[in-house]
Amino acid sequence: MNINLIIAENLKRLRNERNLSLSQLAELSALSKVILSQIEKGETNPTINTIWKIAAGLNVPYTSLLERQQQDTYVIKKSDIASQAANDGQYRLYCYYSNTPHRNFELFQMELDEGCRYSSVGHPEKSEEYLMVLEGQLTLEVNNETFILGADDTITFSAATKHVYFNSGKGILKTSIVNFYPV
Repeated sequence: MNINLIIAENLKRLRNERNLSLSQLAELSALSKVILSQIEKGETNPTINTIWKIAAGLNVPYTSLLERQQQDTYVIKKSDIASQAANDGQYRLYCYYSNTPHRNFELFQMELDEGCRYSSVGHPEKSEEYLMVLEGQLTLEVNNETFILGADDTITFSAATKHVYFNSGKGILKTSIVNFYPV
């Protein structure tokens, strides 16, 4: 998408969220109402200094005007996600949602071929893993304990230490994993 249109959408949204007219924002940002109107319509290419003035007038970070906003509702299809795989290809991970400044978790689907195991070295300190078996049977080794989970079983554990997934059932093991990072 054209950066001018992204700026235009963000400017209009942020101005409306604050119930500001173009005249009020012009006063707060030390810019003319005409310039702001042109930017909000995507008709002009604002300079860096102009964007800084608008951001200061709205009292928002500079990047708030430049970042494309996520829609409230959107669909993510597995077929559109690039899988991450272990060297042997027997362990596959699909990231549906990554950790962002606005989201302190990640959502994955994991697939592990029959009879295979995968060792995770651990995640950042204080991180937590929430896992649900969707299909198959998982043997999980974590904190010197072994847990066996079947379809629809869940487990949560501190993910900061090494943990080992083992497909101890028939067919492909499929799980849903949420890695949570407390703030």
